[in-house]
Amino acid sequence: MTHKSQYLRIGTSYYKQIQKPLISGDTLEVLTIWSKECIREDHGRDFISKIKKYDGFCCVPSHIDFKQEISNFYNTYNELSHKPKKGDIENSLNFMKHIFGDQLELGLDYLKILYEKPTQILPVLCLVSRERNTGKTTTLNWLKNLFGSNMTYNTNDDFRSQFNSDWSSKLIIAVDEVLLDKKEDTERIKNLSTARTYKVEAKGKDKNEIEFFGKFILCSNNEKNFIKIEPGEIRFWVRKIHSFQSEDENLLDKLIKEIPAFLHYLMHRDFYSKNSTRMWFTPKQIKTEALKKLINFNKNIIEIELVNSILEIMDCYELEEFQFCIKDLQNLLSRTPYKETKTKLRNIVREEWNLAPAENTLKYKKFSILSEGTIVEGTDKGRFYTLKRAFLQENYDELMTKNNKSMNTK
Repeated sequence: MTHKSQYLRIGTSYYKQIQKPLISGDTLEVLTIWSKECIREDHGRDFISKIKKYDGFCCVPSHIDFKQEISNFYNTYNELSHKPKKGDIENSLNFMKHIFGDQLELGLDYLKILYEKPTQILPVLCLVSRERNTGKTTTLNWLKNLFGSNMTYNTNDDFRSQFNSDWSSKLIIAVDEVLLDKKEDTERIKNLSTARTYKVEAKGKDKNEIEFFGKFILCSNNEKNFIKIEPGEIRFWVRKIHSFQSEDENLLDKLIKEIPAFLHYLMHRDFYSKNSTRMWFTPKQIKTEALKKLINFNKNIIEIELVNSILEIMDCYELEEFQFCIKDLQNLLSRTPYKETKTKLRNIVREEWNLAPAENTLKYKKFSILSEGTIVEGTDKGRFYTLKRAFLQENYDELMTKNNKSMNTK
């Protein structure tokens, strides 16, 4: 690199491209602010006029057709150091099979999209396991080597901080040992996962709206409550990862060595899935037992008791839908140790079950459960809600399975 090409003027500021040494022995190119006076002192007064000038910064992600300069703007997205090259990918495919299991083809689609379509919205990928030696951290390290400076690691606190300029323009935002146990944490990640724009804020600077294309990958040893997810959630792809049968201390090195061949494979591989939703994959495609387990653990005990009682009535009368008013739910809880106000019950119905009441006061079938467990059918009037069996099958299938087993035992 010549002295002239080491320096850039972007907007009204001067920068120097320097090679920062890494622990691995490699170097990372970093753009650092450099004073005009230092450049003049090092290279002479006439040198300044020869420095390449840009109107400003932009961030346009691309891996196959990367351009550093776009319409006289300097692209801050980083070119990948690995180039596709045909070769052996046995270790890479075996590792992908270990991480994605029976969803291997979808996992390969996920990486193909990251490589070929970096602006495509994707679900939040969550790799969870209480077991050791599963490969979760190896996955992050492998992707970091593949996508370089376009991937960053966050801590739990980084998501809660108002300052986000260090990660808001990255392709992958990864968190190892994630624990985002507040509802507002979940809402923020959900919103960011589908956002097209985002407001960036750095210390001492005003907020600035940018185009956002980040993808989140979360890893955790906590399978049940590392994040709060509600019934009906479609933005999280949760995979439980099992331990390797035998440990390979050189696995990461083997994976890194195969990156060029793996990229070549992705480029020449056809998509297994179709782009049928805004997050590419359908909710059915990425639904897993690990997601169901996470959702069920986050349900509160009142909600579980209500669903159990409603399922009992629906099974007894072979109903496909259950109509009720809020006061009827209080009756269903009367034979349990739990009591709840109408306000909190209404919140469960409207926020967790996403139900709205009938527009007018109408007659409906009312069911009550007596203290000894007898179900009584009657009629009542009100602006009732309608809960469908299909919704319960979609979001409470574990409870339905248990209920069916108890009915068969009886």
